[in-house]
Amino acid sequence: MWRCALPPLLRYPTVDELGARAAALVARHPKDARLRRAGTSRAGHPLWLLSVGHGSRQALVVAGPHANEPVGGGTVLRLAERALADPRLTVEADATWNLLLCLDPDGLRRNEGWLRGPYSLGRYFRNFFRPGFGEQPEWLPDGADAAALPETRTLLALQDELRPFLQCSLHGVDVGGGFVELTRDLPGLARRVAHTAARLRIPRELGPYDTLYWPSLGPAVYRIPPPRRGDLAAAITEAAVESTWYHPHRHGTVTAVVEAPMWGVAAVEDGGTPADAPAVLRTVSHTLRCDARLLEGVLARIRPHVSAAPDAARLLAPVEDYLLVCPGLADAWDPDVTDGGRPMPPLSTGHLAALRIAGRRLALRTAGLLHQLVTRAGTDPAGALPELDRLVDLWCADYRDGCGARWIPVPRQIEYQSRVVLSAFELAARDAPVCSRSGEPGWGSEAAVPMHRE
Repeated sequence: MWRCALPPLLRYPTVDELGARAAALVARHPKDARLRRAGTSRAGHPLWLLSVGHGSRQALVVAGPHANEPVGGGTVLRLAERALADPRLTVEADATWNLLLCLDPDGLRRNEGWLRGPYSLGRYFRNFFRPGFGEQPEWLPDGADAAALPETRTLLALQDELRPFLQCSLHGVDVGGGFVELTRDLPGLARRVAHTAARLRIPRELGPYDTLYWPSLGPAVYRIPPPRRGDLAAAITEAAVESTWYHPHRHGTVTAVVEAPMWGVAAVEDGGTPADAPAVLRTVSHTLRCDARLLEGVLARIRPHVSAAPDAARLLAPVEDYLLVCPGLADAWDPDVTDGGRPMPPLSTGHLAALRIAGRRLALRTAGLLHQLVTRAGTDPAGALPELDRLVDLWCADYRDGCGARWIPVPRQIEYQSRVVLSAFELAARDAPVCSRSGEPGWGSEAAVPMHRE
């Protein structure tokens, strides 16, 4: 067991709490921990980098790339505590841990309406915020040289400065299961993920919808294809676009995108063969089309009355993104639509559960953002608020009762994600360059790698 330097987190940390806890760690360990301002957000908030250790090999861990996925903040604090307490993670591995506390602090602040709890699906979706595609700092729609967001430029600069052997991007799945996406295989990671998930009772997602066409490297571990240019809809729905995940590839970096679920669903772990996959797909695609048409009608009714509401443009951007991609996804999942698109791969019961969750997620996020628009406008002449409340309640009940979504306590989410990152660190460190006694670069051996014990 590791001795924690600070009281354990029982809920998600806010932006201010992340900075305060990191500063407290540095005050307790001034020789081994450092905190510096790596950049500044669009709203002027600092982007804090907490570094632990003095090794020549750099690991970079990025929390908070998506504003509505706050588990990573708790994870980087936990990793810092463990690295400070265990020399196998620093001195014996010749490693420095560089922990970016939150890549999008502006967006995380907009989620504080639900961040502190109590945690319920309805409260989460009514207060949910995630910026439109163009304001998500990990994506590079026009390439690294044209990166416009200061948060993106800060991350790119860190990658080029540190040249990390491992980069971990910390994400959260609101409803579903845990999984990992890699830019390069780390043999043995799938087995470790399975062990950690079983110990902590975290379902593994065996068929996430955004990895539907990606190579599998083992259960719940997927290979991210090299980036390719595409249209906006493809960029939103397929993560294999140019991004900060692949940017440090030139330095020999392996990137691990580590997803931890908030509400777990056991069905996403079912690798069995479904009795009638086409029937399920028809239902899922039909439901998504109907939900999207319904929400498009609500948007058309409220738009004239909410355009002057505070933050209207920022809330409308993701709404329009979600409604843009719904028809294409519904067609892609519909077995009766044959328009020359990619054929669906063989689907397990877990795949179908993940697709059902994904379709409902798009509808719920859109309804929640529309609810905020009407609420902030302070007027509802179109009478949309009761309808949006009814839809959010109905669709959350489907997650809870139809899909079996169950809340996973925050400490367990953090522990799961931390252990997966430590496993990726150990496996990546075995192949990363280390300094030999003569001071010349050498190659790691298993003896030089700190073995993480559960």
